[in-house]
Amino acid sequence: MIIIKDLILMENSPIEKKYSKWIIILSIFIPVAVAFLFVVKLKDLGIDVPALPFLPPIYATINGITALLLVVAVWAIKNGKIQLHQNLMKTAIGCSLLFLVMYIAYHMTTPSTKFGGDGTIKYVYFFILLTHILLSIAIIPLVLVTYVRALAERFDRHRKIARITFPLWLYVAITGVVVYLMISPYYQY
Repeated sequence: MIIIKDLILMENSPIEKKYSKWIIILSIFIPVAVAFLFVVKLKDLGIDVPALPFLPPIYATINGITALLLVVAVWAIKNGKIQLHQNLMKTAIGCSLLFLVMYIAYHMTTPSTKFGGDGTIKYVYFFILLTHILLSIAIIPLVLVTYVRALAERFDRHRKIARITFPLWLYVAITGVVVYLMISPYYQY
């Protein structure tokens, strides 16, 4: 609800107004496309492509790098290093996009891996996975709105939403690594 209200309020700035429709479109399109592409394998469509089993450790590493970038970016801004903060945040967004491309490529070409743990660890894994997935969907508009507010130099509003965006994005990045580490023993290469 906060996000929708904030997107509507973006009309105050020409830059925010310019990007508000794109934020809405991408916030809907990306999760729907990922869900669709996760289910549909290219081989099912008659496209013969090799599996890409080497990607999960790479995109898990990118998630870890994203988490580090976010932490250092917050340190930078709190210490008045504005240009460093901007560069780190652009790099974090770039890493997230790179992750997304690799994640989609992997799941479109490679059969899904089932978690093989039993007992309590299975429930822990699925809790972490579920919260990771749900927050990865929620983080899309949050990151985009936060970034656009910085572009628009609406730093009061940027800081306000960044206080929400940062911990959620950090959680998504860290749990991406945790999910990979928990399921990696069950990958079949």
